[in-house]
Amino acid sequence: MGRISYSQLSMFSECPQRWKLNYIDDVSVREPSIHLLFGTAMHEVIQTWLEVMYHDSVKNANKLNLEQRLHDKMMEQFQKDKEAYGKNPCTLEELREFFQDGVEILDFVKKRRADYFSKRGYKLIGCEVPIDVELKKNVKMVGYLDIVILDEMTNTLKIYDIKTSTRGWNKWMKKDENKTQQLLLYKQFYSKQYNHPIDKIEVEYFIVKRKLWEEAMFPQKRVQKFSPASGTVSMNKVAKRLDLFLELAFDDNGARISENIVPTPSKKACRWCEFNQTEYCKVGVK
Repeated sequence: MGRISYSQLSMFSECPQRWKLNYIDDVSVREPSIHLLFGTAMHEVIQTWLEVMYHDSVKNANKLNLEQRLHDKMMEQFQKDKEAYGKNPCTLEELREFFQDGVEILDFVKKRRADYFSKRGYKLIGCEVPIDVELKKNVKMVGYLDIVILDEMTNTLKIYDIKTSTRGWNKWMKKDENKTQQLLLYKQFYSKQYNHPIDKIEVEYFIVKRKLWEEAMFPQKRVQKFSPASGTVSMNKVAKRLDLFLELAFDDNGARISENIVPTPSKKACRWCEFNQTEYCKVGVK
C-alpha cells in the first residue's frame, strides 16, 4: 500500500516535477536548515511542557527548566543534522540567536499560559497523535497531530499545529492553501479514524514568533493564533485537491507513477525549490 503525507500533497500541488524528483527519482539535494532545527526543538519542548501541565499540574510544568531543554534539543538536532549532511547545519552565531529567541518565546508562553491553554475542564488527548487513514487507489495518508485537546463540557476537540515563524503570518500567508489546508484534512481524518463528530472538531495554528517589530505602536505578542475556515466548502476544496493528486500520481495498486508529471514553474513554487536552476530543472523561475 502506498503512503503519503500532507507534505507530499503540498509539494505536488506547487510543482509535480519537484514531487517526482523527491519521491520517485529519490534525488536528494536538500541542505540542513537552522529553521527546521529550531522548529523541531520548539515543538518538542512545548509538547513536553503541555504533557506535564495536563497530566500532572501547572505547578510542576512551570518547574521544568524549559531553557535547558531547548538548549539540549537544539544541540541534539545540530549533531543529528551534522552527521546526516556531513557539515554543520548552521553557524554557532545562528544557533545562539535562535536559542535566545526560543527562550523569549517560552518565557512568554509560560507567563500567558491561561490565554492559550486552559486546564480546568480540558483534557490533553495527546501530542504527536497519529493519523493513519486509508484512501482510494490503495494509498493511505499518514501524519501526526502536534496537540489535541478536548473541552470536556462541550465534547469539542481542538487540533493545534505548532508553527515557528520569524514575525508571524501576514494576510498572504493566511490565504496560502498549502499552509492552511493541512489542518482541514487532519480534521476530516481524525473524525474518521477516532470516530469523533466532525462538527465537534476545531483547528488552530499556534504560531510562535522569533522576532517582534521594532518601535511598534501597539503591544506585541510572541504567539499568533489562526483558525482557517473549516466548513463544508473549505473541506470539499481540499478533498478535491487530494483526489487530483491521487489520480495523477498513483496507479490502482498504490504505486507512484510519473507519466503525467510535468513542471509547473512559478515565482512562488520556484523560490524555495532545491532543484531550481540545477541539472534537474532548467525551467524554474529565477
